[in-house]
Amino acid sequence: MTGKSILSIGEAMVELSPSGQDGLWRLGIAGDTLNTAWYLRRLLPADWRVAYCSRVGLGEFSQKMVDFLTAEGIDAAHVTRDGQREIALYAISLRDGERSFSYWRDTSAARGLADDPAALDRALDGAGIAYLSGITLAILPPAGRARLIQALKTARQAGTQVVFDPNLRPRLWPDLATMRQQIQAAAAVSDLLLPSFDDERDHFGDADPQATVARYLACGAGQVVVKAGGDPVVYGGCQGAGLVDGLPREIPVDTTAAGDSFNAGYLAARLQGQDIPAAIRSGHELGRKVIRHRGALVPRRWPPADPRRHGKRTSPPACPWGPCGRAFAQPSPMPSAGLVAVPERTFSSIRRPVSASMLFQ
Repeated sequence: MTGKSILSIGEAMVELSPSGQDGLWRLGIAGDTLNTAWYLRRLLPADWRVAYCSRVGLGEFSQKMVDFLTAEGIDAAHVTRDGQREIALYAISLRDGERSFSYWRDTSAARGLADDPAALDRALDGAGIAYLSGITLAILPPAGRARLIQALKTARQAGTQVVFDPNLRPRLWPDLATMRQQIQAAAAVSDLLLPSFDDERDHFGDADPQATVARYLACGAGQVVVKAGGDPVVYGGCQGAGLVDGLPREIPVDTTAAGDSFNAGYLAARLQGQDIPAAIRSGHELGRKVIRHRGALVPRRWPPADPRRHGKRTSPPACPWGPCGRAFAQPSPMPSAGLVAVPERTFSSIRRPVSASMLFQ
């Protein structure tokens, strides 16, 4: 039986982001599906369980990631260990608020997160929502992608709702044809898709967001909400169609995790009873706040404490999947990020830019 639980599936990495001080880099833990899980944990009441499914190594930085999840109230029981590979690393470069990334992930342990079908089934068992991205698929070998999609299909038949952000990153894929085929295969087993129009236009040739909605619905998706970076958001599917405009724009400091945080804001709002247009506005507002800060995860003690998280709410919001899952501890404030003195030339010399039935009724 599914309940108040969200399982986010993907790769978490060590993040190096500019600190604003010459020669200093801010050390953190991030990754697209982890970012969404982190914001969901902050936005949802404590009776929601947010869990992460990944694979890490046995070293110090892998343990730091597991410790980080636990400290933030994210269940790490489905983060498995690899004796040969380690957690990956990425660095953020900024130019006028727009980011580019340099990755060191070829030997990432997360590439084996779907190696064990039984472990995947255990992780998905009882999950109300399974959340993943195109990056989750891209880092896996072909057999791993097939296992994950089949596990999601099986879980969906048991009542899990699948939420998928295509998050198209061609350099992670062997070729564009494989990327397009695998993204659409995942869309076919998804209840909700959260694509970004710029990516869909560039890599699928969609003329407008309406074309993106139509294409993914034709694949078998239940509902599609197309992010547009501040432009009107188009949505369509089994819960209705429409457009939300008049979204205020923001001058970004760092656009890292803009889409990841939108996804969290949208999902949290829908799970707490907001309709689609209101949830879109909630997602947009969260994204606006996030891009005013450096790095994927905003500083500690933001957003302000919600009284519902401190026992002042007499009853929890209605659960769309029936009986509630187990209660989960309130997350702690985000730990202070470390500053690491690393000469800029160290990274410039080795940089390799790398340019998700009815859901939430």
